Amino acid sequence: MFELGRELKRFFSTEKTRTPSDGLTGGDSSLLELLDAKLLAQEAKAADIAAGRIGAKDKPARRLEAAIVWREVARRTGDPVALRKAAAGAETAAAGFDANHRRDGWARARCEQAFCALLGAEIFGDAGLSAAAEVAFNEARSSVKGGLAAPLADIGLAAIEGRRILEMSDAAEARAWSARLNAPIAALDTIAKRVPAARALAAECRLIRADLLTVWGARLKDGDLLDLAARDASDAAARLDSAYEPLTWVRAKVAHGQALAARGEAVGDVDSLAAGAGALALALDNLTRDHSPLDWARTQVALAQALQALGEAASDARAFEHAVSCFDRASLVLKETQTLPLRGVAASSRAVCLARVAEITGDGAVLDVAEAAMKIELGKLSPRRDPVGWALAQLHLARMYEARLGMTGVDRGERAAALMALDAALDVFGEHGLRSASVLANDAMDRLRDRSDRTVR
Repeated sequence: MFELGRELKRFFSTEKTRTPSDGLTGGDSSLLELLDAKLLAQEAKAADIAAGRIGAKDKPARRLEAAIVWREVARRTGDPVALRKAAAGAETAAAGFDANHRRDGWARARCEQAFCALLGAEIFGDAGLSAAAEVAFNEARSSVKGGLAAPLADIGLAAIEGRRILEMSDAAEARAWSARLNAPIAALDTIAKRVPAARALAAECRLIRADLLTVWGARLKDGDLLDLAARDASDAAARLDSAYEPLTWVRAKVAHGQALAARGEAVGDVDSLAAGAGALALALDNLTRDHSPLDWARTQVALAQALQALGEAASDARAFEHAVSCFDRASLVLKETQTLPLRGVAASSRAVCLARVAEITGDGAVLDVAEAAMKIELGKLSPRRDPVGWALAQLHLARMYEARLGMTGVDRGERAAALMALDAALDVFGEHGLRSASVLANDAMDRLRDRSDRTVR
């Protein structure tokens, strides 16, 4: 799939053409997917140079092109500096369009600013950025009636609303939310007939819907919602050319695999779980770490979570061991980006997998390793900066203590420590309205209290 990208890398790596002043794509964002992460960073720098040239024509448009490239750099690498450059470039472009009274360009630049904020909220866990994105999307939507900016703003606003109501809505509300996206996605499909870059944007919008429906379906244990998510992701992949849009195609395949795995876990269908794990493994076969480090790490984590669910379904230690290997591979990328919430998720889930291996095999040494790793991870987290990640780590640490109680049958303070960790986690889950996580914590507390009652009797 990435053969064309490798050919571009070889061709453009010569001294003569290493740093062309206008970049490798000439401002065509549809070609960005053919560049690996290093070439993409060079492209972003070249776009900045082109936009800053004294004789450059239409500087606001050039600034917007550079911002789009920098946001893609941030999306693939998790680099906060690249994301700040993207946001600053979009802001400068908006100011330039506004000075020239070009409302369509201004609205598109404001949408780009908003998508930068949403990306920051997603990969760095900063909820305040979602509020900034909502303001920008609303301003962009109110200034135009059509064009590219209107459907993008509609989808951005719907994505923010979906994340806001995710933990408190039922299946009917999820379907109503999903239906809101039909019109803007159809508008992007129409625009894509004359603007090739819009085809990837339409696919991205389908993936936003698929991702949120997957989370909804997993929380509600609703197989129908998860089927909708899988169909959305499959439809997005089918509309793409894997040779020219390889990264968006892989992202669609990953979303499809995640939806299948979540369905299998939700309804107890081992075949669906296995199909999801297989789809994720196939996506990894078509994705290299050099092309998009963060996508590669996320896919490793998604495959690990599917294998973890398979291990739970079959009580198979080998599935957990394979999941640990996937988490270890993901950490090769995630350890370089300490602020990413995904790093904490991977580390704590890895510890849980080790604990399950210890429970199944009766190997206390494995549990010692898992507990030590979980405590190290918890020490790195800040309850002020990342309260939800910290609370999840507390939940998983309590799981370690519970596993030790089950293996040894002797309470050396593990029960009290587990209850303390769960109580701290519940406070955070309640404050942030995370009902599903609260249920897990309450169930764990009930098990520990029940164990204590049996011991007393």
